[in-house]
Amino acid sequence: MKALAEINKKGNYVIAEILGNKKLVRRLNEIGIVNNATITLLSGTSDTGKVIVIKGQRLAINASIASNLLVISADEQRDDALKRLSHLNVGDQGIAIKINGSRPLRKRLLDMGLTGHTLIKVCQIAPLGDPIEIELRGYKLSLRKEEADYVVVRSVEE
Repeated sequence: MKALAEINKKGNYVIAEILGNKKLVRRLNEIGIVNNATITLLSGTSDTGKVIVIKGQRLAINASIASNLLVISADEQRDDALKRLSHLNVGDQGIAIKINGSRPLRKRLLDMGLTGHTLIKVCQIAPLGDPIEIELRGYKLSLRKEEADYVVVRSVEE
């Protein structure tokens, strides 16, 4: 994972994380720069800024904004296996990378111990797919499928 400002090679990338204060992250989200969005880097050699294409729109961003965007090459993204917690199968493990969603939902999940870089194992999934029972930090927790959709995990092998 590298900051977009450090990349000089044109190509397709996936936004893994957006750094910065809440106002900046919110503003970037409003214009379509969100986690797991695919971008195309058009001008990769400039130190003053970058030109990207996201959702068919061409955007020029300055170097300070580009340094706040952590990206993964689209090829690495496929190998890296970032996915939503609700997409893991029984017995699969993953490390929580990001918790999206509304502020009250994020706070609730964080209060239950579901924080970044936490190892999560899917123990059971109800017959209709909702709820999902996970194990983290030595205890079991049940989440609605809708809540689990907001948790981005990186798959790990046992």
